[in-house]
Amino acid sequence: MAPPDDLRGDAPLLDAYLTHLDAGRTPFTIPGHKGRADWLDAGLARALAGDVPLFGGLDDVKQTAGTLADAEARAARLWGAEWCRFSTGGATHANQALCLALGTPGDRVVVARTAHRSTFVGLALAGLEPVWVAPRIDPRSGVPLGLEAADVAGAMAATPGARAVLAVEPGYLGTVSDVAALAGVAHDHDVPLVVDQAWGAHLGFHARVPRHALALGADAMVTSAHKAWPAYSQGALALARTERLDAARLEAGFEAGNTTSPAGAVLAGLDGARALFAARGEELLGALLGRLDDLRDRLTAAVPDLRVLGPADFPAGRFDPAKLVVLLPPTGADGVLVERDLVAAGVPVEMADRDTLVAMATVADDDETLARLEAALVAAVRRHAGPPRAPVPALSWQVRPQVELSPREAFFAAWQALPWRDAAGRVSAELVAPYPPGVPVLAPGELVTHEILEGLRAARASGTRVAYAADPTLETLRVVR
Repeated sequence: MAPPDDLRGDAPLLDAYLTHLDAGRTPFTIPGHKGRADWLDAGLARALAGDVPLFGGLDDVKQTAGTLADAEARAARLWGAEWCRFSTGGATHANQALCLALGTPGDRVVVARTAHRSTFVGLALAGLEPVWVAPRIDPRSGVPLGLEAADVAGAMAATPGARAVLAVEPGYLGTVSDVAALAGVAHDHDVPLVVDQAWGAHLGFHARVPRHALALGADAMVTSAHKAWPAYSQGALALARTERLDAARLEAGFEAGNTTSPAGAVLAGLDGARALFAARGEELLGALLGRLDDLRDRLTAAVPDLRVLGPADFPAGRFDPAKLVVLLPPTGADGVLVERDLVAAGVPVEMADRDTLVAMATVADDDETLARLEAALVAAVRRHAGPPRAPVPALSWQVRPQVELSPREAFFAAWQALPWRDAAGRVSAELVAPYPPGVPVLAPGELVTHEILEGLRAARASGTRVAYAADPTLETLRVVR
């Protein structure tokens, strides 16, 4: 039986999108495929099916109907924000927009070292200088636990005039800092707390998941619709309260990197997913969390040495139970080899390194899809099991950077490519990150050390993708000339 089609009344962009598809128009506007690529090439037509622009599609070029503004206002009300914008450039664009709204070139901001690449680039664009705060690491699992308020307070005390605190909540492995305490520290200094909540669009929609960042006192929040929601890739939201952030600066920062040709399908999917969670989020999340509880039990029963993280492993509200995080060291299995088996079985997962595997489950999953994951994962872990080993935190969580130049200075500096052995002791001119999680190990302006080079090369040799480096083989590295 088909699911109900009852979101259109609360999703103006989705309604406009579906109306456009049914209208049978003959447009003389962009995009150039005109919705008629079927007579040009069948494969191309499949790729373009459903592509509708915002302007000349969901609304006219003059935005007469105000569909986008209406949808953004509904999202702002849902999260208790005073400003909201929908991005078709993902959380990357939204994070960079917020960076542009925080200060002026040369200003300093306190930033979680678990920040995504997009925030690093945002700092360079805005000319902001980061004061890094590293996460605490759980010695039992090697998993980053998030920021401690005391560490952030120390960084703020040591950084007179800092303009903001930037955090990542939840982290890539599902852990969550005490966001309310972080907000308290920031507000004690009368600066905003800005949270990259890319992995937590579902937070706050069920009593068993942590509350969302704005509800816990943050001043701005970025979230990806396409990660935890059933939405198009590249859909994201930027939301803010304007007591400590200027609405005009937020708008200018957002528009600086915003496309002038937004994809209507992305916007419609984002709006529809928001309406879905507003109407049924608690019900859908409750069903997912119940399935994941059962799956955790079945996995540990099938492979007794397997450790699957859950809320009981952390203080209340400090872990996202919708995240399936599997720790492999007690089994002796290598996560990279397990991942290869999963891919071969048609069950790819979000992340795998030697010790850790992360499978993204969402409200779109059901008993059948989770059973496929269970069967493939159990078989792969059993196949690669070996002597147990101690967990080793991933390189991304261990780095304590030595900053020599601001990100902006290094980004625009003259550079040279050196053989990797000769790069130690020099200042990096590029960003290098194992991916996933996309958390940089080296960023422009930071000192290159032997330990970092050896760690990156070891990660690559183990099968981890090392991203963003100009030379992906890591035989050479770009350093400031």
